[in-house]
Amino acid sequence: MNWIQKFCIATGTVVLACFGMLFQTSGAVAQTYPSRTVTIIVPFGAGSITDAMARVLADKLGTMWKQSVVVENRPGLPGTTAVAKSAPDGYTLMLTSNGHTIAGAINKGIQFDPVKDFAGVTVIASVPLVAIVPTDFPAKTLKEFVALATESPGKLNFSSAGVASTSFLSAEIFRQGAKINIVHVPYKGVPDATNAVIRGDVQMYFAPIPNAKELSEAGKVRAIAINSAKRAPQLPNVPTIAEAALPDYKYESWFGLLAPAGTPPAILAQVSRDVGQVLKTPDMIEKLTTFGSIPAPNSPEQFDAMIKSDTERYGKVLRDAGVAVN
Repeated sequence: MNWIQKFCIATGTVVLACFGMLFQTSGAVAQTYPSRTVTIIVPFGAGSITDAMARVLADKLGTMWKQSVVVENRPGLPGTTAVAKSAPDGYTLMLTSNGHTIAGAINKGIQFDPVKDFAGVTVIASVPLVAIVPTDFPAKTLKEFVALATESPGKLNFSSAGVASTSFLSAEIFRQGAKINIVHVPYKGVPDATNAVIRGDVQMYFAPIPNAKELSEAGKVRAIAINSAKRAPQLPNVPTIAEAALPDYKYESWFGLLAPAGTPPAILAQVSRDVGQVLKTPDMIEKLTTFGSIPAPNSPEQFDAMIKSDTERYGKVLRDAGVAVN
């Protein structure tokens, strides 16, 4: 509670007058923001896609704001916890993935609430994944894959880059939606999970666009569907899962910018608008395309609603899959 709110309560000031004072103060703060260095925390290691994306964004915003914007890597839950406990003044932001929304479902005793302790700023990009199968696999379409899995329950496998990873969630939501019995085989990361498909050890993996594009064009795998709402410009001939087999399928991972809860709405709106402008620049679009992602900016209110919805939905998916801890 800031000093204006305390004053209004203590003096019984008319509600509308208080709202006016709050609005004016928020606007004044936004007009002077940023007046010093802004830090973007990345809860992943240096060299990750999240880190690379944050550094490109920081460079662009620094030029726009004429202020230093630095990226600080603080991998894992401690990094996210630090942001949750930071001053809500707009000078500490966090660029993270939609893995943020499942933190509470797969970790006991976390020291933050993924929804209540954060304010959405904007989605940076959506990150579609592509369903790939071995080149000699008899099912050449997603519909044929579902039919084969239905005929042979428990006989087909899918790999992932780890339990609760985006590749796991994508496949698990597909499995639950198609009502098929396919077996999860977790690997230590993307390379191992991908190679398992190339070798034919598993029959499906949801791969990042760059991997799927390179391997399918080289004839090492077959790309049969993409989990985005629309076809991706990088793979225009690959149908969406909704087109190919499951009209109600919905899952798309994202990267987004968050702030501590309580950050002034005017600052959230300003940063959201400025990031939106950055995402329209040709070189930023090109950078994101190389990462296998698609610019997808939205408003703080829209992002807040997305975080809440994703946290509830993916928590249920993980509980139904038997991998949630709560």
